[in-house]
This record gives sequence, C-alpha cells and structure tokens, in this order.
Amino acid sequence: MADRTQRSLPIRPARIAGMVLLTSIAVPPTLGAEPTPPARTDRHRESAPITPNNFAGSDVERINRAIAAALATGRRAVIPRLNRRKDGDRQVWLLDSAILLRSGLLLELENCHLKLSDSCRDNFMRSANCGLGVTDIQPMTDIHIRGRGRTLLEGADHPRATGDSAKTLGKRTYGTDAGVAGRSQTGDWRNVGILLAFVERFSIEGLRIKNSHCWAVSLERCGTGRVRDLHFDSSGSRTIDGKRRTVLNQDGLNLRQGCHDITIENITGHTGDDLVAFTAIAQASKQAGTTRSTMVSAANNRGRGRDDIRNVSLRNVRGYSKGGHHILRLLNTSGLKIHDVLIDGLIDTSGTGTRCHAAVKIGDNNPAWGGVTPLGDTHRLLINHVVSRSRNTILIAGSLSESIITNVIKHDGPGNPITYQSGPQHTRNLHTTNIHNLTK
Repeated sequence: MADRTQRSLPIRPARIAGMVLLTSIAVPPTLGAEPTPPARTDRHRESAPITPNNFAGSDVERINRAIAAALATGRRAVIPRLNRRKDGDRQVWLLDSAILLRSGLLLELENCHLKLSDSCRDNFMRSANCGLGVTDIQPMTDIHIRGRGRTLLEGADHPRATGDSAKTLGKRTYGTDAGVAGRSQTGDWRNVGILLAFVERFSIEGLRIKNSHCWAVSLERCGTGRVRDLHFDSSGSRTIDGKRRTVLNQDGLNLRQGCHDITIENITGHTGDDLVAFTAIAQASKQAGTTRSTMVSAANNRGRGRDDIRNVSLRNVRGYSKGGHHILRLLNTSGLKIHDVLIDGLIDTSGTGTRCHAAVKIGDNNPAWGGVTPLGDTHRLLINHVVSRSRNTILIAGSLSESIITNVIKHDGPGNPITYQSGPQHTRNLHTTNIHNLTK
C-alpha cells in the first residue's frame, strides 16, 4: 500500500483583509528533496490590496479608481506612503476634490500624507451618496476608514474657504475665494474634513487631522458606528504668506442630528473651536445639497425622535480648545433632543495661557440658539471622571434632567465645579456626587 503520510511546510504568514494569519500547508513527501512553496495562484492575487499606484490620473482620480476596483473585486483599498507618479515619487497625495466613500468599503491609509491642494474647495473625503445638488440622500452601509502608523490629513497651504456657512470669507475667516466673482463668499459643508451622511455601520480610526478648514469630522444622521484614536491639530489661526490669518469653526469631531448608537474613544489634541460637539440644531430653511449650510443633508427635524442624538458613549478625551471654546459641547434646539449619553473620562490638557471656556457645556441660554430648551429635551446623561482647569468645568447653560454628574475635579482657577448658568430651576432629577474644587 502506498504511504499516504504527509508533511507540513513551515508556518508562513498570510495577509488577509489586513490581518496576519498563521497557516500550515500540507504537501506530499518528496524523497531526497525539501518541500517547495506552492505556486502563487489567482486566489492569492485576488486577496492583495488595490492601491492608487495601479492607476493613472490625478492623485484623487487614482484614489477613487482604486476604491472602485477594490469594491468590484472584494478587496481592500490601501493608500500607501509612497505616491508613485510618472513625474517621480512623492511622499504626499494632493487632493483637488473629495475622496468618495461607498458602501462595503474598507479604506486603509498606511503611513500616508493626504493634503488638500490650493485649488480644492471640497472635503478630504465624504460618503458618495451626498454632495452638491443631491437633495435625496440615499442611505449607505459599511464604510470603514482605518489609519495605520503616521497617517496625516492636512489642510491646504492657501485654503479657498474656511469656516461655517455663517462666516463671510475675507471678513471673519480666511479664504482665497474672498471677493472672487461667481464663487460663494461664505463657508459651507465643503470645508468639513471627513463628512458622512446617512451611513449605518461605519468606523473611522487612527487619523491625525491638521489645519482643517472647518470641522475636521462631521457625522450627519449616522448610526451603529465607532470613532476612535483621532488626534486634532488646529489653533483657530494660521500664518499664511507671513501673516496671521483667522480660521474659524475648527471643531474636531461633530455629531449632528440623527446620530445614534455610536462609540467614541481616545480623542486627543487641540482645536480652534470645540474639540468634540454634539449639535442637533433644526433649521427648516437649510436644504440638502446646497452651499448655504454647513450640513450637506437638510437641517430639519423629521419627527418621531429620528433626529435626536441618542445612545452615544464618549470615553477617554484628552485635549483642549486652543481657541478658548469648549472641550465638549452639547447643544440641541427646536424640539430636537439629546439623551442616553455616557461621558466617561475627560481630561483638560490646556496650558496656563489657553484656558477653555468650559470643559463640558450643556445647552445654551442665548436666544440666538433658541434659548433654554424645555426640561426633558436633554436627559439621561451620565458624566463621570472629569478633570479640568477651564473657566467652567461643567457649565449647564440650558436644561438638564434625569442625569448624573460624578467624580469631577476642578483645579487651578476660581469658580465652582458645576455652574448653573441658566439657573437651577432648569434642572430636574439631577444627581451630583464626589464633586471637588481642588484649587490651591
């Protein structure tokens, strides 16, 4: 009878979908010879990632073609560090327009540097279901963006526009489009760095974002997602051509109305405006797909709680607002609600010269934002483990009910750990424990 005993090759790593698996390949024995590795098959080639270096065109055209090819073949799209071009290799990928993200995408950024060009008036990347003239945004699913190593997304050297839709270019915030005929003279959603709208099952992780033109990351009506390991580096102003220029609305991460069931972890750095903001602001006049809003989707209230911000956990925030705003801001108006939110672990890392207005600001009594919201519109918040040297640590400027604030330390400054700016009459069933002012 023939000997059917088989020997195994040494264990070799195989890379599949970004993970290294240890596999053993069995082959029949060969007398007097060492086993030879198997020939590379079509299956091996199909599992390899697709990069923009496989395509021709501008940098962003090549990236978008790589994404389309990856989706068509079920592979990963990877933007590597080295940009191999006909005119020579570069260490940067220059974007003239947005990278378009589609359902089913895993986009990996490996030690790469993405930078907006001076001709670009668009996002770093956005979900492909939205944009100029798109009034009916269809939902998308399963979009995942993963930065590996020293991945950097950086604003343009000479941004065409900065700030939100309420800011005029050249008067309140910088932009080379200021005074140019035929071009919008205010900021809008195109200034947002990473923009997702109506996306379910998503993740964004492992990115450093520097000198964003407005909000670095904005999520509109997104759910069942994860955001983690983001580092922000902006200051509210920049030196451009030897002059100090104002750049407004440089928030880090923004959750807009309709965001739900999202986990946020490990947010660091500093921003020109709020480091993290949850803002549900209904404005019926702001329609989808226009340049008159900082939201690409309609800023309305669809009713039945669909546009509430809800079921969100935020953990391990270490940073500050270099522009003197807030580390975390929660703001809801016009009947939209914020509820069932966990905030666990927020440390103010500001220096002595950049004191934030508040570590956590809840609501607003300013009539420009609709004034104090009715009791019950902001409820079931658990705020735990906050260490702050801001002018206010927990600032309740609107209403807050059925909530807990615990384990708070205020230090290095006057005032109380909790400030009831709108008055204690706008709180209900608010439980506070282990609150300390440890200023020397």
